[in-house]
Amino acid sequence: MSEALILVGNEGPVRTLTLNRPAALNSFNGAMHGELRTALADAAADETVRCLVITGAGRGFCAGQDLNDAELGADVEGVVERHYKPLALTIRSFPVPVIAMVNGVAAGAGANLALGCDFVIAARSASFIQAFAKIALVPDCGGTWLLPRLVGRARAIGLAMTGDKLPAEDAERIGMIWRCVDDAALADSTRSLAEKLAALPSKALAETRRLIDAAAPMDYAAALSQEATVQGAMSRGADFAEGVGAFLQKRAPVFKDR
Repeated sequence: MSEALILVGNEGPVRTLTLNRPAALNSFNGAMHGELRTALADAAADETVRCLVITGAGRGFCAGQDLNDAELGADVEGVVERHYKPLALTIRSFPVPVIAMVNGVAAGAGANLALGCDFVIAARSASFIQAFAKIALVPDCGGTWLLPRLVGRARAIGLAMTGDKLPAEDAERIGMIWRCVDDAALADSTRSLAEKLAALPSKALAETRRLIDAAAPMDYAAALSQEATVQGAMSRGADFAEGVGAFLQKRAPVFKDR
């Protein structure tokens, strides 16, 4: 049997999905997309999973689309619609926080897969490359939406048009990623954040992400109204009662909603 293209690991309430085509820098082909789609669905359905980590095997995170993939052919639009669009939407609406642990180069759709996660923790040796222009394409997997919101229009256009390599340290400096850490500290730093997020109220965190994204095109008053509506719904949940009770009783809360 061929080796799994997505490795699944569990450490308590944290599930890790590892892209596993290291010889190809974990670039995507149709088979890996299929396995990742299944693994994401399984994690979303598993109530014991309270944080998700995505990383890559070997020396890279993900080099984007495998240009040798037979499925690509002349149907680039179809590949984006069938695979990258649903992947980006799944990550953006996941029921628990998602961390990209970027252990090496993240290029093309691989870079934007990472940037679409809630947190990006990158090794100091890692880098991000919007490689699309080099093969006469445009950013996909959400890149045109994510980049200007993360770094502003000028930097987004600069990164996308030049395709220059952006070291992880610079990506942190301009606010494109959450943290850049020493290579030796990557796994421990990611585990620490994942465990912290797993102990927090998952439903509230997912709603926080949704509201922040939804508020972008709204005026201030509309965003305030949206906050009130969702706050009302959240206040009727078990986690709110648990949080208030734990605060009053001076104990650590145990959140269960998802």
